Amino acid sequence: MFESLIARLKGKPEAPALPEPDEHLALGALLVRVAKSDHHYDAVEIGEIDRILADSFSLNPIEAAKMRATCEKLEAQAPGTPDFALLIRQTVDYPHRLEMIQAMWRVIMADGDHAPEEDETLLEIEKIFGIKPEDRPI
Repeated sequence: MFESLIARLKGKPEAPALPEPDEHLALGALLVRVAKSDHHYDAVEIGEIDRILADSFSLNPIEAAKMRATCEKLEAQAPGTPDFALLIRQTVDYPHRLEMIQAMWRVIMADGDHAPEEDETLLEIEKIFGIKPEDRPI
């Protein structure tokens, strides 16, 4: 509170509060987390995330980019992958969770590099999602 008062006095605008994550924002945050898991987050991966968000939620390119930007902020503030993955498991049926895993795989492959860290992150998400080993896309 005191920091926000000082920021206002100095003329610095307060950053708007982030929305409470729902299953849509949780998916976006997980897509970002998977893309960043190899410590390399580039325009190709960002473009793939934008396409997935646009296709998944019937968004135009600007809306998808804005949603991804929000998801990047949520992902940066999130304490861990399980928070988002559990939210999705509790609110999304199995076939759609499987589609989400396939979308994450598309993000991993978007930059042409396939790092072990990406596999580890995806495997962690699959376990929390309750994906059966025989249904894994890889």
